[in-house]
Amino acid sequence: MQVITGGHKTVRVAGGSVRQIINNLEADYPGIRERLCDENGIDLLPGIAVIIDGETSQLGLLERVEENSEVHFLPALGGG
Repeated sequence: MQVITGGHKTVRVAGGSVRQIINNLEADYPGIRERLCDENGIDLLPGIAVIIDGETSQLGLLERVEENSEVHFLPALGGG
């Protein structure tokens, strides 16, 4: 995603939920939503995990985010 963010490894964006964060990221970095969400923007793509303050989100786009939270979008890893 650094290609979309102009090489930045981290960015700051406001939002009270994962959905709002992605919408705000899309406004600043067009094209980022299609790498994270399905074509309708209703759900995260399969294989994308959201980590908020070190905890894996179970609610996807609906997950609430605090003002100073750290949010990571990562490829989900399976184990066995």
